[in-house]
Amino acid sequence: MSAPTAPFELSLFPLQAVLFPDGLLTLKVFEARYLDLIGSCVRDGQPFGVVALHQGAEVRKASEAVAFETIGTMAELIDVDSAQAGILQVRCRGTQRFEIKGSRQQSDGLWIAQVETLPDDDTSAPAEALLETVKGLANAIATLKAQGSLPFLQPYRFDHAGWVANRWCEILPISLAAKQKLMELPDATVRLQLVDEFLRSKGVVT
Repeated sequence: MSAPTAPFELSLFPLQAVLFPDGLLTLKVFEARYLDLIGSCVRDGQPFGVVALHQGAEVRKASEAVAFETIGTMAELIDVDSAQAGILQVRCRGTQRFEIKGSRQQSDGLWIAQVETLPDDDTSAPAEALLETVKGLANAIATLKAQGSLPFLQPYRFDHAGWVANRWCEILPISLAAKQKLMELPDATVRLQLVDEFLRSKGVVT
C-alpha cells in the first residue's frame, strides 16, 4: 500500500466523470490548455489529476463558474494519438487518489492544485459472501468482450476487493455523485459490500 506523500502541485482535468484507480480513461483533447497539458505530461513523464465536476462544463466558457470535487485520481498516459490536426486521442490509467488542499486557475484556464495523495486500497481478497459479485464481474467482462468492448485494463485482479469494486462502479448505472462517494471510501471491503448490496437489490446477483 502506498503511503500519503507530502503536498505537491498537480495540473487538473475536471470532467463529468469519476476516475477510479486502475481505471481506463479515454479523452478527446482539443482545448489549447489541455493540449499543452498533455504535451508537458508526455515530455516530463508526469501524471495529471482527474476531478469530477459538480458545477460548470468540461469545455471552457467565458465567465462560467466551475466547481469540482476535492478528491480525485491521478492519471498516467498510456498512449497519445494525434491523427487529426489540433486533436489528441488519449488513453490513460488511473493510479493513486489525491485530496486537493488548495487550487488556482491560470490565465489560460488550466487549474493547478496543491494536493496530497491518499493511501491505496489494501490488497485484501473479497470476502466469501461476496464471491457471487466477483463471478458477476467476470461474466460481465466476458459479455462485453463478446460485444467488442474492452472497458477494463489488464491484468484483471479478481482476488483484490478494491479492484473488483472499482470495476463494478465504473459500469453500474448510478449517478456521478454516487460514484464519487464510492471512490472516496477508504475501505475497499466496504465499497465492495455496497456494490454487492446494489447488485442484489437489482437482481443481478442472487
